[in-house]
Amino acid sequence: MLLWNRSYQEFDQVVSSVTTKVKGVAQTQLPGVGDVVWDVVDYSGPSQEKNSFFVVTNVLMTKNQKQGKCPEVPLKGRLCRNDKDCEKGGWDQQSHGIKTGSCVKFDVLRKTCEVSAWCPVETKRSPPRPALLAAAENFTVLIKNNIRFPAFNYIRRNILPNMNDAYLRSCQRGGDPLCPIFRLGDVVREAGEKFSEMAVEGGVIGILIKWDCNLDRLMQRCLPRYSFRRLDEKESNRTLYPGLNFRYAKYNTVNGVEERTLYKAFGIRFDVMVFGQAGKFSFIVLIIYIGSTLSYYAMTTLIIDWLIGTRCYSADVAQNFSEKKVESVQDKQKCVLCVSYVDENNIRLVKISQKNSLQDITPISVQSHKEDTRHLGACVLLPGVSMDQDHQPPLDHKSDPAPKSSPPAWCKCARCTPSSLPQEELCCRRSEGACIASSPLFQQLVLRRSLLEAVLLYRDPLSAPAGPGHTALRHCAYSQYISWRFGVPPSNSHPAIPSCCIGRVRGEYPSPDGKYSGFRPTRMVSMQACANGEL
Repeated sequence: MLLWNRSYQEFDQVVSSVTTKVKGVAQTQLPGVGDVVWDVVDYSGPSQEKNSFFVVTNVLMTKNQKQGKCPEVPLKGRLCRNDKDCEKGGWDQQSHGIKTGSCVKFDVLRKTCEVSAWCPVETKRSPPRPALLAAAENFTVLIKNNIRFPAFNYIRRNILPNMNDAYLRSCQRGGDPLCPIFRLGDVVREAGEKFSEMAVEGGVIGILIKWDCNLDRLMQRCLPRYSFRRLDEKESNRTLYPGLNFRYAKYNTVNGVEERTLYKAFGIRFDVMVFGQAGKFSFIVLIIYIGSTLSYYAMTTLIIDWLIGTRCYSADVAQNFSEKKVESVQDKQKCVLCVSYVDENNIRLVKISQKNSLQDITPISVQSHKEDTRHLGACVLLPGVSMDQDHQPPLDHKSDPAPKSSPPAWCKCARCTPSSLPQEELCCRRSEGACIASSPLFQQLVLRRSLLEAVLLYRDPLSAPAGPGHTALRHCAYSQYISWRFGVPPSNSHPAIPSCCIGRVRGEYPSPDGKYSGFRPTRMVSMQACANGEL
């Protein structure tokens, strides 16, 4: 695309001037006049707008007009019955003169208002078919087009240096597309029209000259390309006033009285339109294009990262760049939690919310419980501990005191404590009933000190015995509960422990200063991390 669109070049728009010269002579038979020879002065008409020329192809004549009084043409709505219908001094857009106030006969059957005008007035007639100047099809026009590209101070013309006088006298567009002399019939034909039909009422043809120049030395090329098209509406039934016409008069004096011959001329106007651009290599444009292209395809960042990682920069620079660019964050809003209720045999996956209670959030999916016996691994070290979960004592067996404060509204077991964080508002049950924290099995598998110490020793035989502090035991109790109630948690999810269970564990193994870190979503970690207080 860089080469095809020449995006390595700087471009400038064309500045142009056009002059034309029409050649041709025709002889016509005018009614009431006879043979008339038309040369360029007769058929060129008045001077047209810039970069255009006009050729008369058909004509209507009204001869021997004199200043005087005569009946108006009886068009629709312009008949009269008496003088009262003719307002003296009145006129309208269709009038040929000023009303005298008299109603006079136009012919045997009709009467019209008398007007002061050039008499006799012009009557409405259709143009002759075929056109009187159909021979204008063989007229020729020489188009001289001078262009300039100011940014490059480049000047050019469509008459190339190798075109001499002999060439211009003999060149034809059929064999040479660069020939600046055009036959009018060929121009109309290449525009998709038929000259004999267009010549009757006239029209507008566009001659388009396009300059697409490459000014680089090795690929220099700057030649015009010509194309043609009709610019006006040719269908008479689609437009109110089809074609193109104008009026002019020729004056003379007969016996001291001024007379004129009025001509309504139909013809074709040719508009020459020049457009184009020139391009020349620019190193700045090339660099901008390459940079914008790399940025569009998101390659700039990759290239910069690669450069900084190479030997072009020191290791310290690369490390500092990485630290400044990359920031590790934890998106708690999109964190996925897994929730297990004692009265349901499945795992619910929910998205954490900063507004809604975790107890009330609708799950995004429900998965089956996958058993994990790691929480029983150290029980073999303790005699007298029952590991048969099928003979679990009933949940209504209460071994812990009831909380003193009233439970929050989202609590179903009556043992949860209020929290200001929505992600900590979770009960062990989905429906009302006994709390799992009151179960003797909870005491044996989660809270029993000897079992927790055995678990820590089982995971790390060379670790020091748990001291008087409760941090490692408390965190290990959390891990025991997760392995017991969640089994193997679903991947990419974080187990959430109910508020009642957290309160029970904290009551058994309190923090010396009474401060706790609170809920922190994280993946399952090793028992060594549990022993080190990292969970």
